[in-house]
Amino acid sequence: METPTLDVTIIGAGLAGLTFAAALHQQSIPVTVYESRPAPLNIGGAVMLSPNALRVLDSLGLYDSIKTKGYNFETLEFRDLAGDCLETYEFGDEEKYGYKALRIYRYVLIDTLVATLREKNVTVRYGMKFSHIVEDNADGVTFAFTDGTTSSTALLVGADGIHSTVRRYLYPDLQTRFIGMSGITAAVPTAQLKLPPGYHIPVTIMSPRGAFVIAPQEVDGSEVLIGKQQRVVPPEDNPGWERAFVADKESGIQFLKQDAEHFPLIVQNAVSHINPNKVNKWPFFVVPKLDKWTSETCRVVILGDAAHAIPPSAGQGINQAFEDVYMLALLLGRAGEISSQQAALSFWQAYRQERVDRIMELNKQIDQRRMPADDAVVGKNRTVAREEFELGWLYKPNFKKDVDEWVCKNGK
Repeated sequence: METPTLDVTIIGAGLAGLTFAAALHQQSIPVTVYESRPAPLNIGGAVMLSPNALRVLDSLGLYDSIKTKGYNFETLEFRDLAGDCLETYEFGDEEKYGYKALRIYRYVLIDTLVATLREKNVTVRYGMKFSHIVEDNADGVTFAFTDGTTSSTALLVGADGIHSTVRRYLYPDLQTRFIGMSGITAAVPTAQLKLPPGYHIPVTIMSPRGAFVIAPQEVDGSEVLIGKQQRVVPPEDNPGWERAFVADKESGIQFLKQDAEHFPLIVQNAVSHINPNKVNKWPFFVVPKLDKWTSETCRVVILGDAAHAIPPSAGQGINQAFEDVYMLALLLGRAGEISSQQAALSFWQAYRQERVDRIMELNKQIDQRRMPADDAVVGKNRTVAREEFELGWLYKPNFKKDVDEWVCKNGK
């Protein structure tokens, strides 16, 4: 990890890859990003950013430019059918954690990152699809694109998502696992709900038939995401079922409307008119817990969804990816003080995996609240006591302090 020779190549110009590029630039590390798509990613939908991620973005000088481009809020309420508040989940708290939560459209965040990297003269090359690694040794990595061209780098980082191509180099036979659940969402005008005066959103309305989520996602709260979680049993004879499932928007609309008469009037209003173009279906896939996120030479690394895809129950998928990239950039920035690249990456993975494991447990707690009482999986475990939400560990990490302490103990 000698600073003068360290340059980084990132495969994937999604949120994780672009943010990693910004973090590396802050550490004065040369970086190039390659993306298979011909232009910046624009897949629609919004992401939930909690204080742990917003602290990362603030450290990179990005928070001030995005905080006014989304919907700021602090709490999600769980309410029963009568409208009584059962409990409150903190997505942010300016006084306690330093930041309110921010729900922001993915494309807005992507565009902000792209503009920032352009201002900093960081190279992002589109239409360059990674193919495979040609050579990986102590001196660096040579890799190929599908057009037959090759390039070399000191460190190759796969930030290319849950179906990562870079990950195939580390795990040629690995298959992502569908957990049998899908999020079915749509966007509708807030006015359509006819909310009673003073009614708090975002809210999760609880019912024996499952839960219904309502979350604002425009700056002024004029549009809301509505959604439910659906148990899905894929057909055994159709390995390509996912594409057809996601494309079938009409079945998504029907699922959102299902049992609406058993919910309060605002839910019935919410599903009364749904534009198919505003429907999203998200099958929840996970990556099995991986022994290693790096190659034997420590010259190939995976992160974000490529290393630990997290179902979105707690809204932490992209937040954890931001944690990954920021902490790794901090360690790479201290390269000249660290005697072993392997030790640094082992520390990074162990630290990050411990937090990911805690997120998975948090997801279970939320799924217990959201799925129907007779659900074949969650319902069986309803006798397990629900834990109170204590989120200080999640929202107030100090990555710089933890990296500084590790380097102090393990540096040259």
